Amino acid sequence: MAQTLSEQILSQAAGKPVRAGEVATVAVDLVMMHDSLSPSIIKIMEQELGAERVWDPERVAVVVDHVAPAATVQTAEKQNEVRRWVQRQGITHFYDVGRGISHPVLVEEGVAQPGMVIVGSDSHSTAYGCVGAFGSGMGSTDIALAAATGRTWFRVPETVLVRATGRFRPGVNAKDLALRAARELRADGATYAAVEWHGVEFLTVMERMTLATLSIEVGAKAGLVPPVGIPQVAPEWLRVEEGATYSRVVEVDLDTLQPQVSAPSFVDNVSDLGDLGRVAVDVVYLGTCTNGHYEDMAAAARILAGKQVAPGVRLMVVPASRDAMLRATQDGTLATLLAAGAAIGTPGCGACIGRHMGVLGPGETCLFTGNRNFRGRMGSPEANIYLASAEVAAATALAGYIADPQDVL
Repeated sequence: MAQTLSEQILSQAAGKPVRAGEVATVAVDLVMMHDSLSPSIIKIMEQELGAERVWDPERVAVVVDHVAPAATVQTAEKQNEVRRWVQRQGITHFYDVGRGISHPVLVEEGVAQPGMVIVGSDSHSTAYGCVGAFGSGMGSTDIALAAATGRTWFRVPETVLVRATGRFRPGVNAKDLALRAARELRADGATYAAVEWHGVEFLTVMERMTLATLSIEVGAKAGLVPPVGIPQVAPEWLRVEEGATYSRVVEVDLDTLQPQVSAPSFVDNVSDLGDLGRVAVDVVYLGTCTNGHYEDMAAAARILAGKQVAPGVRLMVVPASRDAMLRATQDGTLATLLAAGAAIGTPGCGACIGRHMGVLGPGETCLFTGNRNFRGRMGSPEANIYLASAEVAAATALAGYIADPQDVL
């Protein structure tokens, strides 16, 4: 019988055919740990599981990205503990301050590949679905067990299909598609399901990451884009199969899709930008694993070229990775952003979790290209966060209020 992408991957990892609803013990291809949770994961491994070594140092990746560089003495001390542990373990896939956010980094480094089972200590580990991997976030205990044994278990998820047709109009992109899907599915519309994104083979790998990353915001266990039209080579057995069973199908016409905005304080609180009304902003923040890629910075730069950020607006740009920042440096994108008035941060998660590098104060309103706008997400619980694309971010930075890119192009 035809299988979904998740069923195919988990069948390979389980060593037998599995279908949605079954519980499967699977071999893990890669375990990702980041700086914020690595200390607790290490403690669980050593003190609760009695595991002195990871099962395979070539299949564990550790990334310092959440508070990079360290913002406090305590954070610096914890990060140094992680560095010493990495050295003792002989872990080769270690990416320190400045390399960037775990998800794009592991894709750029070729560590994440199509058909893999990847578990990470970050909820947005669904991002690895951008190359057709089954990526899923887990808590510290489950990650510790996977790192120690190389195995974990899943209830094989049902699959929700988001099928796109047509092509984006100018000023509309993958972020708008992702928010539109959240608008249709709502926050619990794909709980413990996988989301497959079809009809987007024209997108780059990092644009696909926008879709895969936001899959968790509708409750998904994984979010996968079929690995077609990308540099990564997929195994022959991994492909969309005619007749696969989907629990729900959401159709999106890209030809008519408008810029989408998620209003405070829930990701699925989405409307067309044109229906939002005039919302003044204090901060525009372009970054995160969702929309801090080169493509996002370049799109913003095309709108900002030769112009200045509106008085009273702070434009923060935090690249998702060093590679994205280097590419933006080489072609003048970064210079354009700086000339327009942007402040550039170290590649990493930045203020996405409200720890440093641009946290919001009480009463401030932010247009954010990230993935969550929960109350207190970026700092003060009295701040307001709106989610939108990089193009909308650039238009908003120029206007001083949330604006349609078409209004400033």
